[in-house]
Amino acid sequence: MSRIAIPAVETATGATADLYARIKKSAGGKLPNLYATLGYLAPQSLSAVLDAEAVLGAASLTRHDLETIKLLMSELSGCDYCVAAHSMIGKLAGLSPDVLRSIRAGEPTGDAKRDALVRFVRVLQQSRGTIAQNEVDTIRAAGYTDAQLADIALTIALITFTNTFNRINDTELDFPPVQ
Repeated sequence: MSRIAIPAVETATGATADLYARIKKSAGGKLPNLYATLGYLAPQSLSAVLDAEAVLGAASLTRHDLETIKLLMSELSGCDYCVAAHSMIGKLAGLSPDVLRSIRAGEPTGDAKRDALVRFVRVLQQSRGTIAQNEVDTIRAAGYTDAQLADIALTIALITFTNTFNRINDTELDFPPVQ
């Protein structure tokens, strides 16, 4: 059970009810526990997350890239909720179970561009200060544009927020657990 108790989602009113309806419409009637809790506690924050996710969905990174970043960041932060969510979403986006395992383990995936992205995100997550020029040169050489570097940064920022909140809340899994 999550640490933060919320009322039944059916009792939500106002901005929270509107957000829940928006999410259910886009998610086939499902309201993930993360969004239910955020919507109850901080509807403005949930709205900002959803808006930023919409921006990323229309931006320059592929769904595979987005899910690679989100899964890797979740693994590195130790957020079991987001690892489960992005393993399932990554599979729905077309990433194979073997690729998903390799992303989490930091092992080669068989795709040089994806492997460069994994390496770059690991460097960003595991280092401090301005990253070395050769790291930027390497990700550019792999085929990522400067606009995509901005999208990578936004993706990391968003998943860091949800990872952190879930780690605080110990959000109850409503996605298949990952071994």
